Amino acid sequence: MKLVKLIANLGYGSRKQVALMFREGRITDAAGEVLYADDAVEHADVRVDGEPLDPPQGLLLLLHKPVGYTCSTKDPGRVVYDLLPPRFRLRNPILSTVGRLDRDTSGLLLMTDDGALLHRITSPKAMLPKIYDAVLDQDLRGDEAATFASGTLMLESEKTPLAPAGLEILEPRRARVTLVEGRYHQIRRMFAAVGNHVHSLHRHRLGGLDLDGLAPGGWRLLGDADRAKLFDTTL
Repeated sequence: MKLVKLIANLGYGSRKQVALMFREGRITDAAGEVLYADDAVEHADVRVDGEPLDPPQGLLLLLHKPVGYTCSTKDPGRVVYDLLPPRFRLRNPILSTVGRLDRDTSGLLLMTDDGALLHRITSPKAMLPKIYDAVLDQDLRGDEAATFASGTLMLESEKTPLAPAGLEILEPRRARVTLVEGRYHQIRRMFAAVGNHVHSLHRHRLGGLDLDGLAPGGWRLLGDADRAKLFDTTL
């Protein structure tokens, strides 16, 4: 792929804008030598304004999503892409969220431009556990764990029961829930089905990955070791 197209696909600008960046000498190699649009250079050796290029297609990113942001590119309010460098929103292929956390849910969110990887993570066959902490409006009765684990709980407007889910009571109004599926607003609807209401919800783990101290709004790119850890459910 020609350098102009490569850099444009990574969201740094249109092809016309990237061509201008070449003319301005803003694109160099690792040694600082100015590159030209027809140069053949390894991806890792290209610099834009002195900074290495973002990873090529196949990027996987972990974001600590704060409350108040939606997993959308079109929402008129705040969206998770606002937390990333602007060029990430313009990548081609598009950088998509791996599943969704609703506006009022915080925590671990993955994003990728690799459709096959996205499908592998979200496929029901993956059985990747998703672990959430929920703060509730009312004290837990004590029978909710058995109900969630039964595999018979039905949600309103659903035609099939939920897969068994784990529930650990941490405090009278705080619980940890482990899911292996991801239906629309599932945890909120599960607690509604047992007569309670979720006040706040936070996902702190997906598969073998956790936030590892990442502050709200923070993000990091994931490498091969992280990817292996994601699918290691024995952790």
